[in-house]
Amino acid sequence: MQIAILSRNRNLYSTRRMIEAGKARGHEMTVIDPLRCYMNIVPHAPEIHYKGRKLEGFDAIIPRIGASITFYATAVLRQFEMIGVYPLNESVAISRSRDKLRSMQLLSRKGIGLPVTGFAHSPDDTDDLLDLVGGNSYVIKLTEGTQGKGVVLTETRGAAESVIDAFRGLDAHFLVQEFVKEAKGADIRCFVIGDKVVAAMKRQGKEGEFRSNLHRGGSASVIKITPEERSTAVRAAKIMGLNVAGVDLLRSNHGPVVMEVNSSPGLEGIETATSKDIAGQIIGFIETYSKRGKTRTRGGG
Repeated sequence: MQIAILSRNRNLYSTRRMIEAGKARGHEMTVIDPLRCYMNIVPHAPEIHYKGRKLEGFDAIIPRIGASITFYATAVLRQFEMIGVYPLNESVAISRSRDKLRSMQLLSRKGIGLPVTGFAHSPDDTDDLLDLVGGNSYVIKLTEGTQGKGVVLTETRGAAESVIDAFRGLDAHFLVQEFVKEAKGADIRCFVIGDKVVAAMKRQGKEGEFRSNLHRGGSASVIKITPEERSTAVRAAKIMGLNVAGVDLLRSNHGPVVMEVNSSPGLEGIETATSKDIAGQIIGFIETYSKRGKTRTRGGG
């Protein structure tokens, strides 16, 4: 098979592992920078060009799309879909999962456990918004943030009001969530491929840090997840319409709650922690399902 990888940097760990895994299974792997692609939007004969030549002949494409380039990169991915290339994750599913508010509304509609969450934009809604969320400690996060950026923990109502005022001054969209204190600064990353959680790791924030992101100095270790956690992760990925996803869970007093569904989960942390060949399993999934000409899972909304 000829498999393309949409990635801005072929030297990133996840991209390198995809190349290695694909070549090991006899496939031709090509890395394409989505921002250097250009397209013609015409009926019946859409084309994608890259570095002065037409891109064609690909059987499947693996999107490794960073949050900062979501708009243009998903447009490129849509164009590949239009010419019949099998996408590991569809463009609409990636866009859906990148919008934190939209994704939480979809998960909520399907009964997935979530932290109590409020969303507002008008200055006179602050008091009622905090009342809706309840409690005294809040996590306030920008809807566009990644890797723990744009996320603030406030331990008093007054502090929450100050942060909300600051975010509103930036004309930014944000969410206010309950702080799940019993999680103790740890979350669980479930790596979902198709209908299975193929690996799971516990991410523990460094001393004094409530965010568990590895990019912020957190540590990772293997963890055994419960059947309920496994089911929640698979359902969350399916609701988003993602074939491959990193589903981040917290262990709350009322069961697992989903914090985020990541459409381009990194491989370094999960492969290092579990010693599993996740990249090889992704290529194996493509081998099986690209021949069917459609994605395995489709969400709604």
